Amino acid sequence: MISHAYLFSGPRGTGKTTLARLLAKAVNCPNKEEGSSEPCNTCSSCVEITGGQSMDIIEIDAASHRGIDDIRELKEGIKFAPTKSKYKVFIIDEAHQLTKDGANALLKTLEEPPEHAIFILATTEAHKMIPTIISRCQRFDFKRLTVSEIVEKLERITKKENIKIKNEGLELIASNSEGAIRDAEGLLNQLSTFYKDSQKEISLEDIKNLLGLIEVDVISKFIDFLYEKKMSEAITYLNKINNDGLDLEEFTKGLINYLRKVLIAKIIGEESSNKNLINLTKEEKEHLQKQAKSFTNEELRSVLNIFLEAQNKMKYSPIPQLPLELGIVEICGIV
Repeated sequence: MISHAYLFSGPRGTGKTTLARLLAKAVNCPNKEEGSSEPCNTCSSCVEITGGQSMDIIEIDAASHRGIDDIRELKEGIKFAPTKSKYKVFIIDEAHQLTKDGANALLKTLEEPPEHAIFILATTEAHKMIPTIISRCQRFDFKRLTVSEIVEKLERITKKENIKIKNEGLELIASNSEGAIRDAEGLLNQLSTFYKDSQKEISLEDIKNLLGLIEVDVISKFIDFLYEKKMSEAITYLNKINNDGLDLEEFTKGLINYLRKVLIAKIIGEESSNKNLINLTKEEKEHLQKQAKSFTNEELRSVLNIFLEAQNKMKYSPIPQLPLELGIVEICGIV
């Protein structure tokens, strides 16, 4: 049974708007097999929706069309029957950004919708929407994809597009996309565009350069200075990194991410933590496990909190490395 209103909620890049378009295609496809909801993808309706040319699929960005006047204009358009399709589908992206008056106007429409209209509301922050709108929608919550799920999708793309890249590279892209398949596909597209005229295989180094990632061994060596309480060496090393032109904000971000992996390895053990070490080499994993044994749980908690605080202070510090230097002094006094 088709509902008149749906709410797709979840993190960015997890496919909410894409699935909304697929749903619009499915409800309007006249050639679906009996008992199936899959669109044929060959009829004129499917082709037009795929190409973004259907007059009966209206996409609205609530971030820029959020007021009551915009919703009134939408309500006027709802009155007219679809020009060609069975249903007129309204996809409202970032629906939580509607103003209070705009949301109340939309609510009235959802309470008394015409039979030919279907609403699909997509949002990254469902908790900001008024409960009465949520109660009138079938809600589906989207989750972040796992690294393995993203890698599987990227493998299909690279095979189809004949992109030469190792599986380790795909894992690195996936682990840095934070569960958003859109971001992962965007990174892969950038790489394939940059190296389209090259016959060489895209390497881990190429991906790290694109992402602006700091090499793991740079961070790992810095951690060694900390647990060995080599304050002078740690500060000297930090300033060398800065003088070499590495981005200190990216270094701090990578440092915090690495320390999180050390903490997980410390708490849940070597075998169980391997999923979090997916983009590390065998040697890097072994060294990280060794570092995990050099800290207590309480020390790791303190070190992470100190660098998280330093990361926030860097935004306002006249000397970018100063918060990190102060963090080094404090850490070497407690570990």
